[in-house]
Amino acid sequence: MSTSLHPSPSRFVAWFRSVAPYIHSFRGKTFVIAFGGEVVADGKFAVLAQDINLLQAAGIRLVLIHGSRPQIEAQMKQRRVRSKYHNGLRITDGVALECVKEAVGVLRVEIDALLSQGLPNSPMAGAVINTVSGNFITAQPHGVRDGVDYQYTGMVRKVDVAAIEGCLATGNIVMVSNIGYSPTGEIFNLSMEDVAVATARALEAEKLVFLTDEPVVDNRGKLMAELSAAEADRILAKGTRLTADTRLYLAHAIEAVRGGVPRGHLVSHKVDGSLLLELFTRGGSGSMLTADKLERMRQATIDDVGGILALIEPLEEDGTLVYRGRELLEREIQRFFVVEHDRVIVGCAALYPFPEGKSAELAALAVRPELRRMGYGEKLLQYAETSARKQGFKRLFVLTTLTAYWFVERGFTLGDVSSLPSSKRSLYNWQRRSKVLSKPIGSAR
Repeated sequence: MSTSLHPSPSRFVAWFRSVAPYIHSFRGKTFVIAFGGEVVADGKFAVLAQDINLLQAAGIRLVLIHGSRPQIEAQMKQRRVRSKYHNGLRITDGVALECVKEAVGVLRVEIDALLSQGLPNSPMAGAVINTVSGNFITAQPHGVRDGVDYQYTGMVRKVDVAAIEGCLATGNIVMVSNIGYSPTGEIFNLSMEDVAVATARALEAEKLVFLTDEPVVDNRGKLMAELSAAEADRILAKGTRLTADTRLYLAHAIEAVRGGVPRGHLVSHKVDGSLLLELFTRGGSGSMLTADKLERMRQATIDDVGGILALIEPLEEDGTLVYRGRELLEREIQRFFVVEHDRVIVGCAALYPFPEGKSAELAALAVRPELRRMGYGEKLLQYAETSARKQGFKRLFVLTTLTAYWFVERGFTLGDVSSLPSSKRSLYNWQRRSKVLSKPIGSAR
């Protein structure tokens, strides 16, 4: 058997346990997943349906929003009618509206069929997925702009939150198309992206996920796994390697997170399993957008004791750190600072002042093992240096048994016990024989 297809039991158990926190966090939350009609046209939705099945089985409330541009274009071609656009938006005349209705109707049937799969020995075996669609979107005409009448092209006026919530509460997946209805019974062709943003905001969804052809990359082609809205603005202004779809979806994801949606995601529909990887692994597979940065450095509080203990206890057990214990940690919590990512503590350190030598000790520096190459240690050290400098200290020192090389690489020099402040020298543990390293930190500017 191939080891890639059949991982060892221990690796499988470790992976499965790593997914559990995400399942607990997501259960009962609403995710809006938006995709263009090309996902169905290109045959990608059959596999996506399997992942949607897993998300629903995990207790996630799902709203699927689909576009239909390639299907509309196909209908227009059959009628030998040319599509008309202005500023990237379709001008929907009477003939185009008929094509929109035909395309959306056929697309809805195809999606329902793919979500109804349940063949034995397949990922959908035993799945019972009920989908509901309806007149959830009240629309209004886009109007006349720049002298151009958009006719039956419309905008979202209102989302029927109560109706959607009622369907979700009974375990259904809600399907929303790019069609909206006016109070006078008119039908309007809407932008799928606008429908997605309006729906996610109205439902106070936890996430809005756009399935695009490529995630967000910088000008060197490097994946940008996390962006704040401000960073995304700069990428849109200067980015030269974004596809047209990614640029469009990124602009709408910015609008969503600034409108109160906690997370926006751009995930490639070309990569099998990319949606699951994005949602259930720390590294993700695409680009996640937030209103502000996910990473935050701050002073620790008493509520952080549990998180700090989880970081330092394994290092105390292997002798890297001196044992403290919960009681001592609670008494000294004001000395600690933490770095958190997405509201989870991923690193910590403590700063102990020794005024007689104008020195401060950096202690208990710890980072989650799987994140130690992510630069959190350097950020904690930099924060400690800045904090000590602001307090008027001239020197930072550490005592360590196993990580001296790490500090030497960052400007510390080896010393001896005699270089320690007298009050610290009297507490030196000769059995532990920690190496003494120090670094001048100057004065605050």
